[in-house]
Amino acid sequence: MIGSGKQLYAVDEVADLLGLHVKTVRGYVRAGKLPATRVGKSYRIAAADLAEFTGQPPALPARETVRRVRRVETTTIVQVDAAGPETVRRIGAMVGAAAGTEDCEPLRVQTIYDEERAELKVILFGGPNRVGAALRLLALVLEDE
Repeated sequence: MIGSGKQLYAVDEVADLLGLHVKTVRGYVRAGKLPATRVGKSYRIAAADLAEFTGQPPALPARETVRRVRRVETTTIVQVDAAGPETVRRIGAMVGAAAGTEDCEPLRVQTIYDEERAELKVILFGGPNRVGAALRLLALVLEDE
């Protein structure tokens, strides 16, 4: 459909839309075949006139077909230095168990462990409440260390 979202077109835009040379479009305007308004030294063609000229119905404003629901997500990266294999196992088990509960918004957890540096990164994706709860669990595990 021609004319979606735009009220006026320049001659070169119409030429691009129709696959014509700019001189051809100007000729249609000068001959009165394509209505246009002169603005300064150039012409502007209304979307409705362009649609009528091409035989296409004018575009209607787009309507929302999908009901929008607000969703808020949080991404958090927690770095734990000097994390031994036992700490990694405990954190993985506890935070993984928290992610597995199905009673509320989803929580995705990813862990990356670098044995040489003894560094653990815990990446949490999800709603703020779930990520906050996982952070509190993580803090409890780390306090016991």
